[in-house]
Amino acid sequence: MITIVDYGMGNLGSIKNMFKYLGVESTIQSDVDKIKRASKILLPGVGSFDTAMQKINRGDLREVLDEKALKEQVPILGICLGMQLLTKNSEEGELDGLGWIDAKSISFKDRVDSQLKIPHMGWNIVRKNQKSKLTEGFELFDESRFYFVHSYFVRVEDEKNSILKTEYGVEFDSAIQKDNIFGVQFHPEKSHKFGMKLFENFARI
Repeated sequence: MITIVDYGMGNLGSIKNMFKYLGVESTIQSDVDKIKRASKILLPGVGSFDTAMQKINRGDLREVLDEKALKEQVPILGICLGMQLLTKNSEEGELDGLGWIDAKSISFKDRVDSQLKIPHMGWNIVRKNQKSKLTEGFELFDESRFYFVHSYFVRVEDEKNSILKTEYGVEFDSAIQKDNIFGVQFHPEKSHKFGMKLFENFARI
């Protein structure tokens, strides 16, 4: 069972629908006591970094997520803003992130050609940087393409934590991993067969 954390910021329905299509059990959950019992967690996110961290820091949710990620070491997948929250901080805001992966979230602004539109929105190619259970089978596709919508990108401090790379004016880490913690910048739930493969892989971890 995959527990999709509902903290008020995420495209929850379409994520659950894709798991349902794949025959994978999932539940959308905001009850902290039930999240405590989760065996696998998906952390979605759409919106601003500070607003998301304020919601996570409120009540007992932050403590529970830290416990699940760092002590129990259950598999956790952050999507889009959810991936950025795994990092230490973001140029978008002033609050600290979860800090589970040594990385930071950086603005495209002033780092890419002015002719490139921000946010980076639409389909783009990813390439493997490190082996990971999350990306097994991607070599079966001629190209692995995912749907992106973001104005900030993640840059890891240690390359061993980068599992996928993408280029949009600059090269950035489009998927990251540290032990049981995974993050993807794109939206698997909007990425058709590529997203299905990634969700299948996460369900098997």
